[in-house]
This record gives sequence, C-alpha cells and structure tokens, in this order.
Amino acid sequence: MTHTFEVTWMLDGITMEGTVVCPEGDGPFSAVVFVAGSGPTDRDWCSPLLPGENGSARLMAEAFADAGIASLRYDKRASGAHAMDNVETLTGKMSMQSHLDELVDAVTVLSGLECVDSARIVGFGNSEGTLHVLHYATTTHDVPFAGIVLAAPPGRPIRELLLAQLGQQTNQISGGSELMAKVREAAENFTVGRPMNADPSLPDSVKTVLAGFEEPANLPFIRELWVESAADSLGKVQIPALVLIGAKDVQIDMHADGVPLEEVAAGMANVTFAFPANANHVFKEDLRTPADIAASPGSGYNEPGTHLDPESMQTVLAWLAQHILSTEMAT
Repeated sequence: MTHTFEVTWMLDGITMEGTVVCPEGDGPFSAVVFVAGSGPTDRDWCSPLLPGENGSARLMAEAFADAGIASLRYDKRASGAHAMDNVETLTGKMSMQSHLDELVDAVTVLSGLECVDSARIVGFGNSEGTLHVLHYATTTHDVPFAGIVLAAPPGRPIRELLLAQLGQQTNQISGGSELMAKVREAAENFTVGRPMNADPSLPDSVKTVLAGFEEPANLPFIRELWVESAADSLGKVQIPALVLIGAKDVQIDMHADGVPLEEVAAGMANVTFAFPANANHVFKEDLRTPADIAASPGSGYNEPGTHLDPESMQTVLAWLAQHILSTEMAT
C-alpha cells in the first residue's frame, strides 16, 4: 500500500504546504517533484477558476507510486488554501527567483525523506511550471535534478501566448479583429513599461485577463514572465529531458510552441519530444473534436470522471524507466 502524508516548511515567513506519496516498500525510490502551472493553480493542478477537484498531479502521483516512484507536490505561496492570506506578504516580492526559491526548498524537503533516493529526483513542471523547472535544471544546486519532464512548455514568449489565446476568444465575437487591435495596443504598452490602459470597449473577460498582468501582487514576476519562453533555457539543459505537448491542448500549441523548442533542441540527444494525440493542457484524455474544445476551453480539466491520458502516461513512465529507473538499478 502506498504511503501518503503532508509536509510543511517555512520560506520567508510563509508556511509552504505539500503532499508526499511514497510507494509500498522501504526504498529509497526515485522521486518526482511537481511544479504547477500559472496563477492560483494548486498542488493537485486544480484552480478555483475552473470547475472540479480531480487534479492531474494527484492522479499522476498515485500512478507513479504504483510504478515505484515517490513524489512531492506543493502549493506555491500564491496558490492553495492560504493564497489570499499570503498576498500582502508577497506583494512586490514575487519574481522568477521567488518561484525558484520555492522549488529549491521543495527539492530539499523531498531529498531528505528516507523513502527517496536524492540522486534520482526528477523535476516535473506543467505550463508556467516548466519555466521554473528549467531554471532549476540550468543552475547549480545542492540536489541536482536527474532529469526533467516539461509538460506543456511555452515555446513562445508569454506575451505571444496571451495574444494568441485572446485572439481565439475575440474571433468568436462580432468585431473581433478590431478588438484584437486594441488588445495588441494594451500589450505593447505593457511591453514598453507603460500601463496597459485597456480600451473600455473590450469585453469584461478580456479586460479581467489584462488587469491580472498589472495586479501589484503579481509584480515584478509578471514583467519577467512576459518575455520568457522555455526556448530560452532548453538548449542549456544537460540532463535527460522529456518535452510533452498534447495535440488537444488549447493553451500550448504543438506546432507554434513545439517547433521552436524542437529547433532549439536540434542535435541534443538528451531531449525527447512527444505529442500525445488526445491529451489536453493538464494531460487528461479529451476525445472531443477541435471545434468542440475551442467552444469550451478548460472544460474537462479537473471535473469528476476525467482521467489521465493513457498515451501521455505510457510515454512518461517509459521515459522514466529508461532514463531514471534503469540508471538507479545500474548503480
């Protein structure tokens, strides 16, 4: 029977919280540290902005434990049950470095567990989380990663991703091209350091998204994120890396994001790419048509009854067996 328990630690006066799942047996086991995606996405990869609590990270942790792999998943300080309590402390202090600090601490906690082989820890990031995993993998730490899994990494700068996603929204309403011109104007203002000054005629949903980028609690982090992509760091990775982009992902595109990453990794034998045919952004199986998915983006992520995409899980487990578990057994 697997063993699940909670862990806590302090970081800059804020309590960090996470969940550990260890396989049956004494170990030590290879392990995965999960890094969630953007905004209020929690340790399970659930968000209060989307329905459901059937999170992919929790399901993956359980599947990994069945395969003999331990894991830790944690709430970033701006997510989870205590996110709002932490906002005042975090305002003006959130940055790429602060997110990396969270990951460094999480790896330290994970590596100190008796059931974990600290030489066989894999960073597993989703979406924005892939950037933090890449920052860890390309800098020096007391506990280096043995490998990384980049699940839905942005191959384009976040600014371009935002414009593409908002373009999908505005294309479905009357006067979409004119609205997108106003969105691009707001984005350009932000790019050069000015307030966005979003046009009042923009739909409330679009204005809400744009306003989130200027929220004081998110700065200076958002300005750093605005211009970054996984392509900036992937070429520096020297350990085994698996890049996963689902063909049914409406946030990260297997072509627009995958191609720049493949170009960066050309000739890198340590980087493997996979594009599972029915995987969405959080690697649940989605058998709907692209048109149906576009009409209801985000649905099916964490709702009851949704399940992990089989092809994605087979790919990840096979990659771990080849690059991490086999190395462990060889030592």
